[in-house]
Amino acid sequence: MSTPSPEPKDAGRIDADATDGVTKAPATGSTATLTEEEHARIARESSRNRRGGGGPGGGGHVAEKAMNFGPSLRRLLRELKLSKVLLAVVVIVAAVSVTLNVIGPKVLGRATDIIFAGVIGKQLGHRVPQADGMTSSQFIDFLQSRGQSGSMAKIIDVLNQYHDIVVGHGIDFHRLAVVVGFALALYAVSALLMFLQGFLLNTAVQHAIYGLRQKLSAKLAKLPLSYFDKQPHGELMSRMSNDIDNVAQTLQQTLQQLLNAALMVIGVVIMMFWVSPLLAVISIVVIPVAGVVAGLIGKRSQVQFAHVWKSTGDVNAEVEEAYAGHALVKTFGRQQEVAASFHKRNQELYQAGFKAQFISGMIQPVMFLIGNINYVVVVLVGCLRVANGQMPLGDVQAFIQYSRMFTQPITQIASMANLLQSGVASAERVFEVFDAEELSPESDGVLPESRGRVAFEHVDFSYSPDKPLISDLSLVAEPGQTVAIVGPTGAGKTTLVNLLMRFYEIDGGRITLDGVDTRTVPRAMLRSRIGMVLQDTWLFSGSIRDNIAYGRPDASESEIVAAATAAYVDRFVHSLPEGYETVIDEEGSNVSVGEKQLITIARAFLAAPDLLILDEATSSVDTRTEVLVQQAMNNLRSGRTSFVIAHRLSTIRDADLILVMEHGAIVEQGSHAELLEARGAYYDLYQSQFNAAIEDPAH
Repeated sequence: MSTPSPEPKDAGRIDADATDGVTKAPATGSTATLTEEEHARIARESSRNRRGGGGPGGGGHVAEKAMNFGPSLRRLLRELKLSKVLLAVVVIVAAVSVTLNVIGPKVLGRATDIIFAGVIGKQLGHRVPQADGMTSSQFIDFLQSRGQSGSMAKIIDVLNQYHDIVVGHGIDFHRLAVVVGFALALYAVSALLMFLQGFLLNTAVQHAIYGLRQKLSAKLAKLPLSYFDKQPHGELMSRMSNDIDNVAQTLQQTLQQLLNAALMVIGVVIMMFWVSPLLAVISIVVIPVAGVVAGLIGKRSQVQFAHVWKSTGDVNAEVEEAYAGHALVKTFGRQQEVAASFHKRNQELYQAGFKAQFISGMIQPVMFLIGNINYVVVVLVGCLRVANGQMPLGDVQAFIQYSRMFTQPITQIASMANLLQSGVASAERVFEVFDAEELSPESDGVLPESRGRVAFEHVDFSYSPDKPLISDLSLVAEPGQTVAIVGPTGAGKTTLVNLLMRFYEIDGGRITLDGVDTRTVPRAMLRSRIGMVLQDTWLFSGSIRDNIAYGRPDASESEIVAAATAAYVDRFVHSLPEGYETVIDEEGSNVSVGEKQLITIARAFLAAPDLLILDEATSSVDTRTEVLVQQAMNNLRSGRTSFVIAHRLSTIRDADLILVMEHGAIVEQGSHAELLEARGAYYDLYQSQFNAAIEDPAH
């Protein structure tokens, strides 16, 4: 047999729903049976490996290459599954709003013409009193009849642009009020429709983000534990919270503005060509120039925004690791090293954020400069055309507004580039989780009424294909038997029960429960027959009653108390301020380690599994509490097939079958007395614990 690699975390990591100390039918998650120091070391190594180009879904690639912006943005919109009907309504409402908005300058241009016509008519009345009351066309005929058309050519050109001039009359304030009132009504209705559009769009986005979070949560439940072994918890938390929030913020701030900007550009272009094709062509020249500038700047900022969110994940991982093991950090006096490591990660985030914001922030001022140059050219050409009588003043005034309205959405689109790039960078990090390889598909088999017979038949397994751990392993646990598994660290003890729970899939052979291959039944059905009590207890923030009832939320009060009594929880719970209603804080610091262990055993009693797995459940308690825990577990094991993983051999002397494992293989099996009599590996382990001190090899 080739030398196996040590198991990750000495038996891998346990399903999150199994980390409650016991569970009946969990979904997947993660925890481990490691010390805090080992957790920290593995998280650091995993983080380094990922930054160096880790495996699929490791989250380490995004920061090392420019993201594929276009396809990623399209995928994001597909993943959101926005309501097509609602989006169609939003587009229609936005189109009407923008249409009313772009008509406004033309209407206001008409108001300018009324004012200008009144001023010109008044002046002409002073200069030519005999033409008082004439319209512009009548006044032109009057000039031509008197042979003054040549000398008055400029005036005639101007009069041809204003058909509402009445010589001698001033401004028609009634018509002016009607036009201005109409313009105000247009803008008011446009604003109301824009508000409605924003409300509908934000509603759609919030529902979509809710669905995205649900999908990510469901995806995490479908991932194998090998994926979580390669991911620091802070990194996954960052993707679940920070990155999703950033996507939501990006969509909320950009979708409405992008839609309005696109419609505004279309509407303004139409109006500009209607008012003056020449000035429209001059204004449109800004589009390719702006596109080239935005593309050049945006391409450089894409990489930096990918770095920003990768660095954010690294900072979260650093913080989560440091504060999860803060007691260990202080114990070994590593505060300065932890602070230095955090400073390094924080500095990387600062530099990436500064570069990303600085580069993307260049877009807006550059676009303003291009827009202002275009504005100057439009004003200059427009004034010359008014002076030459080729355009009415109102049209120039309207076109100047259109020029501003035309460059403004382009500038908005450019200024939103940083938000879009940041949001798409976060989306890609979420997509990496979506694209990670899932657990093998569920089967639809059915387990018979359980008797508790477990058989491993020629099982092969390895965490890495080139380093086999378990080869051709076979064993049988008969119904009601207690099977103890002992051996040195890394021998494969916890891996064995992880395979039974299907936390990992075997490479060869098969594992059966009451004759049924465990791979042919749904994982939830399999795990509903199995309970686990682990070395690392897990209690959630809630009452003691709720923690005990975690495996059976519908349990009655009498059943909860009976389980607590059987597990010796009832002996100490009455000394607590609120009894069973005492709320356990997040860290479970208001109950002792042994009391937490007893609560997890009570949870197992209430769950009443057919098959029981006990993994070093007494390794962290004092001797007196260990006696209580052992008595509770003996009661729990009664009538059930049980697998007990233990380093303290005194706790498994009464086991029906003891398996001794080394390097992923069973090297001995038998009862306590039989194995001592054989004087093999078990005898050596027993002697090292009870009869002799371990000698220093140096002596």
